[in-house]
Amino acid sequence: MISVEELYQRFTWLSLDVVFGAMGGLLFFSKLLRVPLPWTIYALLGMAVWVIYTFDHLMDSRKLSKGTNMDRHTFHQKHALALWFLLIINSVIGLYGAYVTFGIGKELLVASVLGGMILLLMLLIRMLPISFHWLKEANTAIFYVLGIALLPFLRFSFEDWEWQIGLLMTGYIGLAYLNLIMLSWLDSGKDQASGFGSLLSVLSKEKVGSLIRRLAFFLIAAFLLCLVFFPSFYRVFASLLLLMALIHYLTFYDKKLTASQIRFRMEATFFIPWLLLFW
Repeated sequence: MISVEELYQRFTWLSLDVVFGAMGGLLFFSKLLRVPLPWTIYALLGMAVWVIYTFDHLMDSRKLSKGTNMDRHTFHQKHALALWFLLIINSVIGLYGAYVTFGIGKELLVASVLGGMILLLMLLIRMLPISFHWLKEANTAIFYVLGIALLPFLRFSFEDWEWQIGLLMTGYIGLAYLNLIMLSWLDSGKDQASGFGSLLSVLSKEKVGSLIRRLAFFLIAAFLLCLVFFPSFYRVFASLLLLMALIHYLTFYDKKLTASQIRFRMEATFFIPWLLLFW
């Protein structure tokens, strides 16, 4: 019988954790900017995120030799044909759904340009020498947050802009980057053995560990200050980001947990913005 941990592992291998995390992030920015969105926007975002991440993992899995133990990548290598089929189907349905939902206009054009940029940069980083692969985490963090915040910002009236919005968005990017470099640190041995580049391609594991600690402390302190000094409306969002940062820090440095357990818990923190459904 498959355990809950094994079931969740397969859930993450299929990038469904990233999908629901991204949809939670969309809810975060929808509430932050006070721009209500229909459920179809969440579904389209989820499909787009799944296509991008699955494409990324399928491309990575092509580099592996048979029998390499990379878990997620081995899964994508083994089921490549079925996943490519699902990727194409999701792409076609997603594009049609986007056309029906947005029509031919600014929103569809901007979303298509952003999606194209993300895929292009993913391929470009792979073509660069491995010493440039430190860009992968920074690129992913920035475009991840831009992607989930895109529609709320396109429908937002910038006459209502307040500086707290910019700080919270920057904090979300910082948190996404912290998550990615923590995961790279955990997977450093496997990545190096399989020729995958990351921040650890240019910095030692000790230096990346120091960066992780300093960034975590900085984000926790920054979100705590936001919680204290922001107006009451923005404190809700600062408190969620503070909770997510604290869980990352406490989980990453919990010596009782295995690498898999640390990964699962940190990735699950991006479900926390779903609490905004009750607010």
